[in-house]
Amino acid sequence: MTTPVKRPDRRMPGWAKVVAAFVLVLVVFFAGLRLSVLPGLKDLFGSETHDRSGPALLKSIQDISRYDAASGNFQVVVDLEKDAKLLPDAIRGTRTLYVGAGTVDAYVDLGKIGKDDVRVDKDRTSATLRLPHAQLGKPALDPDRSYAVSKQRGLFDRLGDLFSDNPNGEQAVQKLAVRHIGDAAKESELTARAESNTTGMLEGLLRSLGFKDVRVTYGD
Repeated sequence: MTTPVKRPDRRMPGWAKVVAAFVLVLVVFFAGLRLSVLPGLKDLFGSETHDRSGPALLKSIQDISRYDAASGNFQVVVDLEKDAKLLPDAIRGTRTLYVGAGTVDAYVDLGKIGKDDVRVDKDRTSATLRLPHAQLGKPALDPDRSYAVSKQRGLFDRLGDLFSDNPNGEQAVQKLAVRHIGDAAKESELTARAESNTTGMLEGLLRSLGFKDVRVTYGD
């Protein structure tokens, strides 16, 4: 009489099947995103953007009497590095390479012209105008043409980004780019071009009104 040998149950437990199925789904999901092996997977699990912002509120209105006579386009490469004392860069430190592009306007404030700054002869054929010198406006950084080329962060900085409301913030390099653009505008001939354009505009306007001799000067 033989006794049948009972084979061990090789069936996978239920919980193990669930875990294996979950891992398989994750592998297929990330493989599809990274390697694009599954067409349409990105569209299926893609993110959607919804703008639920409220309406913009008008806070104030300010009259502007200045004449924007010239505008300069600038670009600067910002290389900002922050190191920690007694710690290597791999542990604590950041370095950002940023390309900042922006514009600076040059204008003449016509609202500062006084009564004594405009002189017209009796025949209304000659006019002399004294205007304030041209000034530079605030630099305006163009977000569509500004971008970060590279970012290097130490281990502690990477961990800090996980708990930050604004990870990988670029405020520091943006402010530095604005400052460099403003300094470059001061060294340029932007204000001189603005005064020349303003002179040409006023001469053409007054001559169209019948003035034959038009003289425009600048002073504080």
